[in-house]
Amino acid sequence: MDAELLARARRVRFLSCDVDGVLTDGRIYVDDDGHEFKAFSALDGVGVNLLARAGIVVAWITGSAAPAVAHRAQQLRIPHLVQDAHDKLTPWERLRAELRLQPDECAHIGDDLPDIPLLAACGLAATVPHAPAAVRAHAHYVTSRDGGSGAVRELADMILMAQGRDNGIELRDAQSLPADALVRPARSER
Repeated sequence: MDAELLARARRVRFLSCDVDGVLTDGRIYVDDDGHEFKAFSALDGVGVNLLARAGIVVAWITGSAAPAVAHRAQQLRIPHLVQDAHDKLTPWERLRAELRLQPDECAHIGDDLPDIPLLAACGLAATVPHAPAAVRAHAHYVTSRDGGSGAVRELADMILMAQGRDNGIELRDAQSLPADALVRPARSER
């Protein structure tokens, strides 16, 4: 990790995440009755819980109004969920002001054009490999993992490492995490 990226990650106290294409692979499944389904990675669930345990506030700011997003956010105890946000910067600024944080204490991970204003405003801008070039151009960090496949966990691990925090889950802490947060990384990922 280069020195500038390390310095940016050390300052993070707030991470906002897009959902479709970041916490999911971007595909939207719709059944014959019009119900929408999404798949979320358990790795990302662990990542957001590790951040929360380290005192880093996590928010999801998404253009999606799908009930599946609210259900997953509730499962993971995400304290701030903004859905149906076509202008993501306004709710981000409101949350940042409520938390009394400066822009350089904030990180955002997004994958498409509506995320660019947040990426430009925050101190640590991240995206996923499949993001359009215009989005990647605004990012300080592009994850190696795709959206829906642990990209948020990768970013969480990087932030925690930069801050010198252990991201291991101790057995005594297991009951404070959602069931899917107990997934441990493969030995090669440690």
